[in-house]
Amino acid sequence: MITFDKLWNNGIFGILAENFGSPFLWVLGIVLSAVGAYLLGSLNFGVIISKLAYRDDVRSHGSGNGGMTNMLRTYGKGAAAVTLICDAAKAALSILVVGRMLGGVWGANIAGLACIIGHVFPIYFGFHGGKGVVTVAVMILCQNPFVFLILFAVFAATVASTKYVSLGSCLCMVIYPYVLYNMTGYGSHIIIAVIAAAFVLFLHRENIKRLHEGKENKISFSKKKKTDNKKNENE
Repeated sequence: MITFDKLWNNGIFGILAENFGSPFLWVLGIVLSAVGAYLLGSLNFGVIISKLAYRDDVRSHGSGNGGMTNMLRTYGKGAAAVTLICDAAKAALSILVVGRMLGGVWGANIAGLACIIGHVFPIYFGFHGGKGVVTVAVMILCQNPFVFLILFAVFAATVASTKYVSLGSCLCMVIYPYVLYNMTGYGSHIIIAVIAAAFVLFLHRENIKRLHEGKENKISFSKKKKTDNKKNENE
C-alpha cells in the first residue's frame, strides 16, 4: 500500500525501485528530479518580468544580474516583490513537488540544488541569470524552518546595520551548513548545503573583493534606479 509518508520519503520512483528491486529506477527518479527542477529554476522571473512589464532586460542595468536585488535597484519595490514571490514559488515547487514526488528525500535535495543552478544559469536566457540567494533561502526553509528563521534574522540584522545585501547573503552562506548540522545532524541535506553555500559564495566573489576594498555599494530602499552606472552584484 502506498501511503503519503512513503511517497514523501521515497518518491514515486523510489517506491517503484523497492517494488521491482531495481536501483536504476531510484536513480532515474533522482535524475528526473534534477532535470525538472533545473528547467523550473531556469524560469528567471527577473528577466521575464522586466521584458513583459518594462519592455527591457534587467540584466542590462545595475549589476547585470537577473535577480531580485537588481530588480529593486532598477524598477523599484513592486517589481522586486513580484520577482521574489515568483522565484520563491518556483523553488518551492521544484523541491516539494518535483523532487519529493519523484525522488523522495534525495530527490528534494538534488532538486533544490538543480533549481539554484537553473536560476543562475537559465537555459532559456543564455545561461545568464541571478545569484541564487532567494532559491537557496527557499531550500533552507524546506530543509528546516528554524534554520531559515535564524539565518533570516542574521541577514536582516546585517543588511539593516550595514546596508550591504551582499554581506548579509555571504555571512548567511558561511554559517548555513554549520547551523543546519547543529539543528538536524548529518545527512544528505548537509552535503547539499555545503555545495550550495560554496556555490553562492563563489558567485559573490567580486562582492567580497569590493567589500574588502571598501568599494561595495549600499542598498537603498527609498528610491529606484533605471541606470546602470553602478555595479553592485548580489542577485
